Amino acid sequence: MYQLTLSEELKSHCPEYRGAAVYAEVINTPFSEGLWQEIDIFTQELRANETTDGIKQQPAIAATREAYRRCGKDPSRYRPSAEALRRRLLRGLELYRIDTLVDLINLVSLRTGYSIGGFDADKIQGTDLCLGIGRAGEPFEGIGRGVLNIEGLPVFRDTVGGIGTPTSDNERTKMDVGTRHILAIINGYDGDTVRLQQAAEMTQELLKKYASSDGGSICYFE
Repeated sequence: MYQLTLSEELKSHCPEYRGAAVYAEVINTPFSEGLWQEIDIFTQELRANETTDGIKQQPAIAATREAYRRCGKDPSRYRPSAEALRRRLLRGLELYRIDTLVDLINLVSLRTGYSIGGFDADKIQGTDLCLGIGRAGEPFEGIGRGVLNIEGLPVFRDTVGGIGTPTSDNERTKMDVGTRHILAIINGYDGDTVRLQQAAEMTQELLKKYASSDGGSICYFE
């Protein structure tokens, strides 16, 4: 398992932060019909009960947006991924179908409001991951986004550099159909350990159902 820590700078800006990491052996597939049935059900419920203005009030999303402000980033220009996913659905658009692991992480993020980093663990360099704050000019290639300005964004770094922010993960460590080990990091800027545990266990259950996994192990950190 990985050693996950917080930089002193991040702690001072976001003292409420609590994180959970799920590490598991998996078999990825291009598409899972059962998983997409769950996504479709959530989509219908969201569109029936949520408004665009209400998204920002969801506790985990509101806390992540506040963390962005504290770290120096405008959350309306660089939206947390959980917020961006919900907004996409409310605009009447469908989620992108990437692969089962990515789609699974997106569903947990949609349900809980937590922005979740989903990484191919075999592509991470070293076993120490530290959550800090992005620096000016720090190189980071967001998945499908090209070079991303991560100055002022919370960012996990391995021994090479940044691998994930709440807005986008890095191309270098992204999952694909060949991924055999997943590391999913759930970012809880609201400090709610009960909801964080529920999100981690939800991730495990979906991995069991759709990724031929035993669910792996959970590590909590702060």
